[in-house]
Amino acid sequence: MRFLYLANIRLPTEKAHGLQIMQMCEAFASAGADLTLIVPRRVNAPEMSRIRDAWAYYGVSRNFAVRYLPCLDLFRVLRRNERIAFAIQTLTYLLALIGLLLFSRADIYYSRDGLTLLLLSLFKPRRTLVYEAHQLSKSRGGRFVQSWCVQRVALVVAVTGQLGSDLRLRDAQQVLIAHDGIRLERFADVPDQATARARLNLPAEAFIVAYVGQLHTMSMSKGIDTLIEAIAKCADTPIFLALVGGPPAMAEMLRQHWIALGLPTERFLFLGRVEPSAVPLYLSAFDVCAMPFPWTAHFAYYASPLKLFEYMASGRAIVSSDLPAVAEVVRNGETALLYPPGDVAALAAALRRLYADPALRERIGTAAKQEAAQYSWQVRAERILEAVKA
Repeated sequence: MRFLYLANIRLPTEKAHGLQIMQMCEAFASAGADLTLIVPRRVNAPEMSRIRDAWAYYGVSRNFAVRYLPCLDLFRVLRRNERIAFAIQTLTYLLALIGLLLFSRADIYYSRDGLTLLLLSLFKPRRTLVYEAHQLSKSRGGRFVQSWCVQRVALVVAVTGQLGSDLRLRDAQQVLIAHDGIRLERFADVPDQATARARLNLPAEAFIVAYVGQLHTMSMSKGIDTLIEAIAKCADTPIFLALVGGPPAMAEMLRQHWIALGLPTERFLFLGRVEPSAVPLYLSAFDVCAMPFPWTAHFAYYASPLKLFEYMASGRAIVSSDLPAVAEVVRNGETALLYPPGDVAALAAALRRLYADPALRERIGTAAKQEAAQYSWQVRAERILEAVKA
């Protein structure tokens, strides 16, 4: 099966979608697809430009190819007009892509971008087009493109149940619900907590609650300020907060919030961005992994965060806001502790409970790790390919 994965992204990128795409490409190839990932050649951030081997950076096998297409990337020139820069970059990439695909054939054209597939539907058979949806477009133009796209492809892969239902209302014919997942091999030989802390120079006896990932997304808060306020309510509990991710400017704002609430500065641990291949080591060093997302339509119904599956695979205790999309994956009191979104007092109570009960942390962490096996990228890829063949 010749499989072209079409992604209008910077590669490599510090954003989670890059990791998701690279791991899915590896899984599709492992399941038998002859896969090429096609991306634009973009101007990258300085720290990303130094990466010469994207496969090694993401910790995946080199069992698929990557092809870069030319585009006009003016984001640095038009910093105050990012919409114009994005439109120019997208248009030039799509022109290069169509020029390539007009004279080539594949069994499957797969993309997370509705506009790409809508254009391909003008000259490629419907049975070859697969759309992986990660959000419900709300703008007038975005809704138009997404609605036409889901009607003109053979299969829609939706990452949450609600997203699948909403896309059916936009007349998607075939919808497969497939949550995001985890590369289990990344967690196969992770050292124990004491060893991980020694390697990372973290305090050996501290009780560390961690958040791993981008500190904001699409200009939306990730709820880390709520987590800090909950820790402040646990004055009698010596909780350390570890942040793994970026950007640093957001981390500094959160540190100032921490200080303003009178919390000890030595308990705020900003560990910065790390390579995806190093994330399992960091997770192993923590006691609790937090996902304090606020209630928004995106987080509640359409987000399938990679960090949730990484938390599960690490065997750490998880505390998360109780959102419908999260509750599709974990169960309160069994594989995570869930609390009402934005409820500082409830989050503080959950943290105190986890601090006071190591056996509870062990139990829910172990249960989550066992559940993680059903969310491997390999299982997901095989389900999607089976649906494609059907």
